[in-house]
Amino acid sequence: MQSNEIRSRFLKFFENRGHKIIPSASLVPHNDPSALFNTAGMQPLVPYLMGQKHPTGKRIADVQKCVRTGDLDDIGDNRHLSFFEMMGNWSLGDYFKEDAIKWSYEFLTSKKEGLGLDPNRLYFTVFEGNENAPYDEESKKIWMNLGIPEHRIYALPADDNWWSPGDNGPSGPCSEMFYDMVGDVGDINHKEFLLAIKEEHVVEIWNDVFMEYEKKNGKVVGKLKQKNVDTGAGLERITAVMQGKKTAYDTDLFKPVMEIIKAKSKNYNAKSARIIADHLRASIFIISEGVLPSNNGREYILRRLLRRAVRHADNIGFPENKLALSLAVIFIKQYAEIYPELKEKKDLITGQILKEENRFRETLSKGLKEFGKGTDPFILFTTYGFPIELTLELAKEKGVKINIEDFNRKMIEHQKLSQTASAGMFKGGLANHNEKTIKLHTAHHLLLAGLQSVVDKNVKQRGSNITEERLRIDFTCDHKLTEEEKKKVEDWVNDKIKRGLNVVRKEMPLKDAEKIGAEMEFGAKYTDIVSVYFIEDKAGNIVSKEFCGGPHVKNTTELYSSLREKSGDNSPFKIQKEEAVAQGIRRIKAVLL
Repeated sequence: MQSNEIRSRFLKFFENRGHKIIPSASLVPHNDPSALFNTAGMQPLVPYLMGQKHPTGKRIADVQKCVRTGDLDDIGDNRHLSFFEMMGNWSLGDYFKEDAIKWSYEFLTSKKEGLGLDPNRLYFTVFEGNENAPYDEESKKIWMNLGIPEHRIYALPADDNWWSPGDNGPSGPCSEMFYDMVGDVGDINHKEFLLAIKEEHVVEIWNDVFMEYEKKNGKVVGKLKQKNVDTGAGLERITAVMQGKKTAYDTDLFKPVMEIIKAKSKNYNAKSARIIADHLRASIFIISEGVLPSNNGREYILRRLLRRAVRHADNIGFPENKLALSLAVIFIKQYAEIYPELKEKKDLITGQILKEENRFRETLSKGLKEFGKGTDPFILFTTYGFPIELTLELAKEKGVKINIEDFNRKMIEHQKLSQTASAGMFKGGLANHNEKTIKLHTAHHLLLAGLQSVVDKNVKQRGSNITEERLRIDFTCDHKLTEEEKKKVEDWVNDKIKRGLNVVRKEMPLKDAEKIGAEMEFGAKYTDIVSVYFIEDKAGNIVSKEFCGGPHVKNTTELYSSLREKSGDNSPFKIQKEEAVAQGIRRIKAVLL
């Protein structure tokens, strides 16, 4: 079964069971500082898991584009990928364990509607219980009622069978499904099952998460307003299972590219070929979201992916300057039907890959000279763009010791690299509905409207990041803002805060929202019914209207701190910095004092 059929079968199966199919959210989280990229299917849906009503209803299904880059060193093995597609079906306060488990099993084993896998090659796990929640006897009984023998159901601890997005947010026990990849594992006891996982004789192919608990600061604090189901099945892993392959690199998702790499390389080795294919595929999707290579945040992640691909291409003698036109075009063509934006942005994607390959070769020659002089790795990176990974490799070859702790400390201080962010961890921000961040989220909407009112009505948002301390917006603009323009924007926003405008969420048909000119997330696809936030006065005069999942304050006066409210200071909004990001793109950082 080909990957496209697996994807479409999944969506059709759950559509037939009352689920609305929603498009993948952008890879770049919208107004979410907790991660550089969407790293899981649930990430764009956090507000709805926390109780907010989803515009399309209580049952939804999707295939979400994801990027994880916290373990790049593992790329090239049998399991790790930097880009992947996560198939998921969701219940937002509707069905719970019984239907979720029943449908998971039905999709995996049904020959008519599902994948038709052999039930005798499946194994199942449930949560063994701890101080936060009891042993999941209910899930075990549901599996047994479906005909699963008790000895094929294993109770595992929270490290394996409790899912949460980090220290804060919705969480809960899960029940996982594993598949016998070798075909003759048979009946095994608990210890043998764990060994079979380690040896990759059995692999996880599906996970049902029963989200009914809330986590705050690393601790479970109670139950959510509603019981949710969050399921996940990686398309790449399912495809490998369905095609009888050990890895995704041997499936139709990668095979055409892998064959070209092998045919054109002078010193071919499989691991380098896998790294090239993986990193190129991820880069294609990242560039399609408008992210371009640079030395900050997600732009640096993209640069790192591309430059690693170039290094491994050189290692195996793949022709120079051919990554874009020999390989990237194959991926673009392959995914064009599912993700048409790749075809639309083909020239941008291939152009950026070629440009970065050439840039990197220039960097290599300069960086190698500086490395030979013993230049500090931090200076090598920030001044010469020389990757720390390459510095470490060269140092190892020459027997030189590098103080990586010193490098990381300097990078964090320089706000260039955050391992936590690049791993996509949830440490705060909108995903946690933090009060400070919610206020800044509303201020962010006002700022965009202020830029359109003061600077240019055609200003569009091209990126954002909101933490507890500040907001950041990237926006289209052909010039550096003057001091006068910045002051006028500040005054405009502060005036709207002072006037006590209402912040109202409305659900409406997508066509109606487009008709009224609501601001849209760049590159995003939307469902037929959307959520739009309006900032308006009591007479209904609108100053801001944006497609957004929230959350927000209810009135702009909430953007005052209690101290400022008492002192009568009516200017809480302050622009800290305005700078260039790329050609035609400016960035503002601002705070609420």
